[in-house]
Amino acid sequence: MTGDVSIDERDIGEAIERKLAELQARADPRVFEQAVELLQLVNELYGTGLAHVMELAERHAPELVGHITADELLASLLVANGLHPDDVNVRIARALESVRPFLAGHGGDVELLDIDERVGAVRLRLLGSCDGCPSSAITLRMTVERAILDAAPEIGIIDVEEPSEGGVSTPITLGTKPGQVFDPATGCGAALEPEATVSPAVGS
Repeated sequence: MTGDVSIDERDIGEAIERKLAELQARADPRVFEQAVELLQLVNELYGTGLAHVMELAERHAPELVGHITADELLASLLVANGLHPDDVNVRIARALESVRPFLAGHGGDVELLDIDERVGAVRLRLLGSCDGCPSSAITLRMTVERAILDAAPEIGIIDVEEPSEGGVSTPITLGTKPGQVFDPATGCGAALEPEATVSPAVGS
């Protein structure tokens, strides 16, 4: 179904990351380097094929491009290979628009403050309230976070400003992705960097 990614497809990506981590920990460094190079070549082959598909669609069936980019799995592959027709700003803005009806239903809204493509960070401000219900507030934050990460998998840090009880905005970390950076060269989170830790920033 368009826009849906099955559990199996998500599990495949996670399995690749786990296997690479295991191989790096156990194999000779030269063997690991060769394995990564092989994965890069395979990804390059499929990336080239995907580029041809997009060229053919744009040339002969432009009406299909929107359906392709609306598919979560295909969109993530397009992003990984630098082929998505929409830049990160457009994709994030569209993701926020998609969750606004849900937020409005809980008396809230979200404002995009900044996007730092260099470090893969997004800064937001949550507006309104959810009648003082902590569990609902968490649900709203998770909904916004999931929408952004689905639309822009290259984003690694999402910071949000929430109004405190005294009416002063306090920036906190909404969420961070694991330190296994999404690597376009391998098509998955294969950078195998140590997991990043981001501490909440307490406002004065």
